[in-house]
Amino acid sequence: QLQLVESGGGLVQAGGSLRLSCTGSSIKFNIGFVGWYRQPPGKQRDGVATFDSNGSTNYADSVRGRFTVSRDNVKNTIYLQMNSLKPEDTAVYYCRHFHSFGDNWGQGTQVTVSS
Repeated sequence: QLQLVESGGGLVQAGGSLRLSCTGSSIKFNIGFVGWYRQPPGKQRDGVATFDSNGSTNYADSVRGRFTVSRDNVKNTIYLQMNSLKPEDTAVYYCRHFHSFGDNWGQGTQVTVSS
């Protein structure tokens, strides 16, 4: 089973920036669908920024222009650069990888944006 480990969350003031990282346990992380989801307190988990199986990126409307997803296939890692953070970005952020061989999630990392 593919293991995913996120890092980079924390507390930041509104307008600040954070960069999240997600590293997969094998080269399988570099194929298929991979991306970032988030779950605000008391709300459902939704997609934020993802790579589809062709490598194209997709962003939620609420983060487009502020967040950038990128990847380093040598390190089996994807990143989420988050700029101009808002209090409504506060959530647990999860990394997800999906392929025919499995659907795997990381443990999540907390991002808190203070006003």
